[in-house]
Amino acid sequence: MCSLKDNIRRIRPASDGLILELKSAHPPSLEGRAGCETWSVDFSPDGSWFAWSMGHGIVWVIAWPLRHDKVNRVEIALESNRQDKTLNCGQTVWGLAFGPRPSKTPAPGEKAASRERESSRLLLATGLENGVIKIWDVETGQPRFDLKGHEGIARDLVFTPNEKLTLVSSSRDKTLRIWDLTQKGEKEPHVFSGHKDWVSCCSVSPDCSMIASVGRFDRMVCLWSLRSYTFIRNLTGINHKTFYLLASCDFSPDGALLATAAFSGSRWWIDLWDPYTAQKLSSLMDCSEMYGQNQISSLRFSPEGLQLAIVTEDRALQMWEPGQRGMVMQTKEDRTSNGLCCNFHPQGGVVATGTRDGHVRFWMVPRSVPSLCHLCRSVLRHSVSTHQVEALPIPRRILEFLTYRDIPDHSEARSDRSSDEEE
Repeated sequence: MCSLKDNIRRIRPASDGLILELKSAHPPSLEGRAGCETWSVDFSPDGSWFAWSMGHGIVWVIAWPLRHDKVNRVEIALESNRQDKTLNCGQTVWGLAFGPRPSKTPAPGEKAASRERESSRLLLATGLENGVIKIWDVETGQPRFDLKGHEGIARDLVFTPNEKLTLVSSSRDKTLRIWDLTQKGEKEPHVFSGHKDWVSCCSVSPDCSMIASVGRFDRMVCLWSLRSYTFIRNLTGINHKTFYLLASCDFSPDGALLATAAFSGSRWWIDLWDPYTAQKLSSLMDCSEMYGQNQISSLRFSPEGLQLAIVTEDRALQMWEPGQRGMVMQTKEDRTSNGLCCNFHPQGGVVATGTRDGHVRFWMVPRSVPSLCHLCRSVLRHSVSTHQVEALPIPRRILEFLTYRDIPDHSEARSDRSSDEEE
């Protein structure tokens, strides 16, 4: 494999949004062939490592020290004492995740200790074409053990954010599985069955009480209890006259919102749900003039919960702030962008996106300063359900704010197309 310097394709000024693009080091004869796609990208919990499924069974784990200079340019520190790792998985890699993930609200005095534990046992889980989940030691780059049980592609992986070695996987075999990695695959996982077709994405609520999963073809948005390992409810209750597919889902950092992404024909849309009441709170829709070429692939909440990163077929990246008309940021329309996945750096400010050609791009995104009201709401909602909030003797406006019912519904994502050509 080539070094990191050899694979930097280009670096642009931060005002353009694109920080840099890395290209795969595969021979030209493998470019464009099936299996070259970047299906998944992830940052380690402390942001010091970045993992990239570059196609053809290879995962690259690179050291990631970002720094800002005095004139607010972003540079990549290429010199590091930590060596990059090349992991040969032997199968196409569809999902990957670093773990364990720290809790959003660690107990007093446990922060330093948890960081020390995390650095000494940082793992990377990779979901393969044959359904096997291979667990790697990040520091050594060596495989630890395999998790076997899925009978279809292990499509999406996520560690629970409670510092435990608990891994949630979704698969094309129509199931989700909950693995205890302390048992190294020797203990049978909990299996969630209920989807009628491929499970394309899963997400764990920040308080580790719920798992959300979306079925690509069965159009089911399922909620599962991570405490009792039971089915809670299906959020898909809207009758669409046309056939559509579900693509992605993600909980907000406080767990009070669940975002789902779907597409059909010439349009895609994002729905925001209250996972406790199954109420749909808001939607964002985008329509295209070209039928069948407006697919949404992935979405992710920003670390502070103010924005959603969106990857679609015709734009490399868009940023939406729920409740706002139009996009906070969007790259130029480009039918060759072919974005597949995205993930935020844990400290925010940077989003990584993967593409069908096996490349990965890093973007500087607008930073939003959370208001004091938003911070108070986030802290409260992390541990208080909607039903508990509704029982409080508080004014209606405060109740609507705390339950996100004050988000206006904007149907059109591109109400202001003038921003397309600003650059």
